[in-house]
Amino acid sequence: MAIEFLEWLAATPLSSGLRRSALVYMAVNAAHILSIGLLIGAILPLDLRLMGLFGSVPLAVIGPFLSRAAAIGLVGAVITGLALFSVKPVEYASNTAFLWKLGLISFGFCNAAFVHLGRGWRAGLSKGSATTGVRLSAALSAAIWVSALISGRWIGFL
Repeated sequence: MAIEFLEWLAATPLSSGLRRSALVYMAVNAAHILSIGLLIGAILPLDLRLMGLFGSVPLAVIGPFLSRAAAIGLVGAVITGLALFSVKPVEYASNTAFLWKLGLISFGFCNAAFVHLGRGWRAGLSKGSATTGVRLSAALSAAIWVSALISGRWIGFL
């Protein structure tokens, strides 16, 4: 059943349009890269601040802003990534680096949800410093998102 879905996806007008137009494909690819840039460019400084660096920057100000910017980047990357995936879904679905990337993105999302839904996030925003658990989650977050970025680049080499 999964192969039928992937073949159906490859036959959609979106997929066909991306394969037919190098310009449209390039624009979607550029939007994907920009979205990833926003995600990583927001999450890494936030993770570093949560780990205790840049203590002079108020967490109550920078935390919500960078968190929202990272969320916007993630949404943009997922939307454009799905469009790019539709061009060669059968091939990508069997690519080890792509599967690692999906797993890491899922793990990163779950880690972010765990942090933001926990008491440590709210306490950190009000006190200006993160709890030990949030610091550890921030270090894990940085490792996850950098690994997802590397996995994404690795896709083309397998």
